[in-house]
Amino acid sequence: MLSLFSFTALAQRLTIEEYVEQFKDIAMNEMRRSGVPASITLAQGILESENGNSELVKKSNNHFGIKCKSNWTGESVTHDDDATGECFRAYTNAADSYRDHSDFLKANQRYASLFKLDPTDYAGWARGLKKAGYATNPRYPELLIKYIEQNNLQQYSLLVLNKLPETEVATEIAAENENKIAVPATVSESRPLPAAPVATIAPEAGKLISINNIKCVFAKKGTSLLAIADKNNISLSKLMEFNDMAEDGLLSKDQYIYLAKKSKTGDQEFYTVQPGETLNDVAQLTGIQLKYLLEYNSLRADNKLTAGTKIFLQPGLQNAAKKAETAKNKIHLVGPKEGLYSIARTYNVTVQQLREWNKLESDNLKIGQEIIVSK
Repeated sequence: MLSLFSFTALAQRLTIEEYVEQFKDIAMNEMRRSGVPASITLAQGILESENGNSELVKKSNNHFGIKCKSNWTGESVTHDDDATGECFRAYTNAADSYRDHSDFLKANQRYASLFKLDPTDYAGWARGLKKAGYATNPRYPELLIKYIEQNNLQQYSLLVLNKLPETEVATEIAAENENKIAVPATVSESRPLPAAPVATIAPEAGKLISINNIKCVFAKKGTSLLAIADKNNISLSKLMEFNDMAEDGLLSKDQYIYLAKKSKTGDQEFYTVQPGETLNDVAQLTGIQLKYLLEYNSLRADNKLTAGTKIFLQPGLQNAAKKAETAKNKIHLVGPKEGLYSIARTYNVTVQQLREWNKLESDNLKIGQEIIVSK
C-alpha cells in the first residue's frame, strides 16, 4: 500500500513542460499588462514553486514565494522558510499569484531599472533581479537563464511582442482580421481634416502635448500602460477608460495616450481614414471618445475601415450628407440625345410625371437642362 501511495503521489507531480503549458497564457497576459517578460515570469515560477509542486503552492497558490510584508492585507499562510512559521501571501488561484508577482516588481522602486531593459533581454532581467535583492541564492540568475534556454521560454515573450514568425496565434489573428466588416466610403468629397497631429516624424516619446484640447503623451510600441499611469499619477483603470481600452498591457503600436477624458466632438467636420487605420486609431488621432465616433457615423466597434472613408467628428453631419446626396440624386442633367422617354425609363417613372414635376410645356429638352426625376 505504501509503495502504491508513493507511486500515485509521484505520478501527480507536474513536469516543467506541464507547468509551462498550464501557465504560459497567464504569464503572457501579465507581460502585456505590466511589462514583465513572460520568459522571466515562467522561469521564476518553475524555480520558486518547484514546477507547481511545492507545499507552499498547494496550500496557498503562491507560485513566487512572496512573503506577507507589512503592507499585505490579503489572506496568508504560515510556512517554514528562512525561519519557522513565516507569513506568506495566499491567493484564490494561480492567476492572482501571477498578477501580484507582476505588481510586486512594478511597484517596487528597486526593480525600476529592469523595466528600462529590452523585454527580450532575459539574461539582463535575471541578473538584475539578483542585483536588486530579489533572491539570496548566488546562482539565481544562472538558474533562471538555464530554465529559459532549456525550455525555450523566450518564445512566449517574443509571441507577446509579435516577433515570433508564423505562429498559430498570429495566423488566427490574421484570419480574424480578414473576416472583419469593411465600411465603404459613401460620403462625397468635402473639406479635409488637416493631417496634424498625424506626422511623418513622430513626436518625442513621453512628451506632454495637447490634441483637441486634451492632454496626452506619445507612447512607443511595447510601452506599458501601467508605467504611463504611474508616471502621470493616474490609476490604471482611469487611463484605460480615457483611451477606450478594455485590456491593459504593452502597447501593440505607436500611439497617443490621453491623460484625461477625450472630447465628444472634434474641431473639424471629418477625418479621412489612411491605409491600415482603425476606428480606435481615429479616436486616438482626433482626441474623440470612441462611442461618439460610432454614434456619429452609425458604425460598430468591430467595423474595419477602408482608406478614404470619411469619419464624421461632429453630430448631425452624416444625416446632412445623406440628405444632400439624396437631393442631388433627384435631379438629372440632360445629356446628348436624351429625351423624356429615355429619362423616364432610367428612373422608373412616367413621361407624364416628368412633365408635371418640371411643369414642361413641350417635350423638347436642352443638353445640361436639370430635370426633376422624383416627386
